[in-house]
Amino acid sequence: MMQDPAPGMTELFQQLGLKDSPEAIADFIRSHQLDADVRIGEAPFWNDAQRQFLVEQLRADAEWTTIVDQLNESLHEDAVKRQTGL
Repeated sequence: MMQDPAPGMTELFQQLGLKDSPEAIADFIRSHQLDADVRIGEAPFWNDAQRQFLVEQLRADAEWTTIVDQLNESLHEDAVKRQTGL
C-alpha cells in the first residue's frame, strides 16, 4: 500500500483557505513577514480557524507539521536575515 505524500505548501494554503498558486504563496510570504519574537500561531493576520489549525498541527506533531514549520521559517526569513546580518 502506497502512502499519500506529505502535504506541501499548496495543500497547506488550500487548507487555510488562501490562494494557492505559486505566485500567491510567494506574495503572501513576502508580504506577511513576522518579527523574530512572533510565533506563527500568534501572527495577527490569521483568522481564528487558521490559527487553531496551525497551532494544533504543531502541537500534535501531525502530518502537516513539517509544512507548517516550513511556512513558519519562510515567514521569519527577514527577521533571521536582520539577526544574522545577511
